[in-house]
Amino acid sequence: MRYFLLIALSTHSFGHNFLSPLATLRSAHSTLSHAFTRRRPYPTIQMEETLRKALAEKQSAVDSQGNAVRALKAAKAAKADVDAAIEALNGLKLEKASIEKQLQAAVSGGGGADGSLNREAFRQTVNNTLERRLFYIPSFKIYRGVAGLYDYGPPGCAVKSNVLGFWRQHFVLEENMLEVDCPCVTPEVVLKASGHVDKFTDLMVKDEKTGTCYRADHLLKDFCNEKLQKDLSITAEKAAELKHVLAVLDDLSSEELGAKIKEYGITAPDTKNPLSDPYPFNLMFQTSIGPSGLSPGYMRPETAQGIFVNFKDLYYYNGNKLPFAAAQIGQAFRNEISPRQGLLRVREFTLAEIEHFVDPENKSHPKFSEVAKLEFLMFPREEQMSGHSAKKIPLGEAVSRGIVNNETLGYFIGRVYLFLTRLGIDEDRLRFRQHLANEMAHYAADCWDAEIESSYGWIECVGIADRSAYDLRAHTDKSGVALVAQEKFSEPREVEKLVINPVKKELGLAFKGNQRMVVEALEAMNEKEALEMKATLESKGETEFLVCTLGKNVTITKSMVTISKEIKKEHQRVFTPSVIEPSFGIGRIIYCLYEHSFYTRPSKAGDEQLNVFRFPPLVAPIKCTVFPLVQNQQYEEVAKVISQSLTTAGISHKIDITGTSIGKRYARTDELGVPFAITVDSTSSVTIRERDSKDQIRVDVEQAATVIKEVTDGRTTWADVWSTFPHQSSASADDD
Repeated sequence: MRYFLLIALSTHSFGHNFLSPLATLRSAHSTLSHAFTRRRPYPTIQMEETLRKALAEKQSAVDSQGNAVRALKAAKAAKADVDAAIEALNGLKLEKASIEKQLQAAVSGGGGADGSLNREAFRQTVNNTLERRLFYIPSFKIYRGVAGLYDYGPPGCAVKSNVLGFWRQHFVLEENMLEVDCPCVTPEVVLKASGHVDKFTDLMVKDEKTGTCYRADHLLKDFCNEKLQKDLSITAEKAAELKHVLAVLDDLSSEELGAKIKEYGITAPDTKNPLSDPYPFNLMFQTSIGPSGLSPGYMRPETAQGIFVNFKDLYYYNGNKLPFAAAQIGQAFRNEISPRQGLLRVREFTLAEIEHFVDPENKSHPKFSEVAKLEFLMFPREEQMSGHSAKKIPLGEAVSRGIVNNETLGYFIGRVYLFLTRLGIDEDRLRFRQHLANEMAHYAADCWDAEIESSYGWIECVGIADRSAYDLRAHTDKSGVALVAQEKFSEPREVEKLVINPVKKELGLAFKGNQRMVVEALEAMNEKEALEMKATLESKGETEFLVCTLGKNVTITKSMVTISKEIKKEHQRVFTPSVIEPSFGIGRIIYCLYEHSFYTRPSKAGDEQLNVFRFPPLVAPIKCTVFPLVQNQQYEEVAKVISQSLTTAGISHKIDITGTSIGKRYARTDELGVPFAITVDSTSSVTIRERDSKDQIRVDVEQAATVIKEVTDGRTTWADVWSTFPHQSSASADDD
């Protein structure tokens, strides 16, 4: 995401020690039967990068061999030597043509050689399935909808609820976090202090004839990507220029962005009309609180500010001890200029955010050793700047080498990795990218994004930032309430202390009713500000001073304040805590999970492709289905008994007593991602079918709900169940 406030505004935009249900799909038994489902549905970005590098190397080899042929001819070498060199050159040209063909297929046209779809075709298939099965629906559809607004249907709500439930378990419960729930409507003064009112903007351009609005950076980004991906004829110099533009895109001013749009001849996508110069547009939805309209407010663009303004009470609730973390799940709102990319860029969305408050002088973490051995794709800024790709780095090594700033930040990166992979995100299409210098706020110590590859490319889904003490200081300055922590010393310490003594009599005469606010602002100055004021007062006798609570500058004279340094004995240290902030875009994670879980397989007759979502039981909208094999009263009674047992065990399920063939019923529920199906074909025992392998076991009626409960809770795996119970031939059940 790109906002001018970016890191400054938390623009990113959740365990118990248990066996992950995902292990069911990664068991030894399932590995072979599921091998085909792990095939990439479309060419990956990494594949494109590999092909581009291979093409450049092959072009270099062709050039070199061409020079060799010319040298042999100039030297009038033997015909046999010349012919051999020409034959080698032709071979290299054929190899180059083959790579070009593969690259063209990967970036623009049809599917890959392995039968994979191109990105657009795959995305369309996934979205058609999601919408047809009511995972989501365009909001207000009968009124033609509103861009950037979507409703979740029954299975979508269930998936979202399961993801949020696991987030609470994995983060709030495991880390003993304090959960809060704050209002969506936020007074203007809060968002003024945080900087959102002044800086939460994107640059917008308009179609000069129709008035249609577009995000300026999106148009430039699309142009660069289009040229890089679909124009294989551009020179290496031009490609390097376009990549540089993409790298510094977030750092371009409105003037620089407008100049690039003009230089590249970018026009309105729909009409090809000329575009206006870029200008800022604030993304917050404005409202007013109360009927008078005198108390302005906004729909919150993030959930973090509610935690920051409650810090003092949360710190007290936690026994005045650090570190501690507070968490919040809730709706956030951003008035996107031109929403696109479906569920990935919307105007109302769910955020799950954590603010972990820590002593800035000690950012170690007692549980870091639990994640230190994790190894996954990381993309440090040095690798990005040098044109390299992400590579697997052990997390402990990344922290020890200083790639990741501190242990607490590293700990949360590791926990985010475990959270996403246990949900079902493909670890090979998940990377942690470090923010470049032009993306970092001046106060931020470090910042990483968990990016997931989808058919849209790499999508930022989680931001993990060390925001230092910026937020608490900003609200302290604006509210006049000290949001600080204390460390009590075992023995008093002598320290050189800056002392600010406002002369209240002089301030009262000068500012009358505003005296208190001026005094509080003077006392809240940091050391640098105070020493600068002292120097100015001594040289000039007066200085201009911004009082945030008044919203204006006032004149302070030498007689109004004394500033000095004194040696004092202190019994405690008072400081503003730093904040480590993991921020999760729940809708983005869920959409990427849909793509990573989706695959197709041929029907039994081989005449059609059946859609399947391979959701782990952890997040599946329905854990189990119950099917009487045929319409039979006895079978239906058994199905009802099993359904009651599943309900008692807390297992979401669906009972289907229609007369449709069992194969078609399996196919319907596979398309919803249901991992297990119980088929009632006798009054004493039933079969349990696993979705991806289509393997079936036979169990007693009384055991069915227990088996499903143990597998879906992760207490056992399908491989264990498979080795314990008798097997059932799928053919006898008329499988799909």
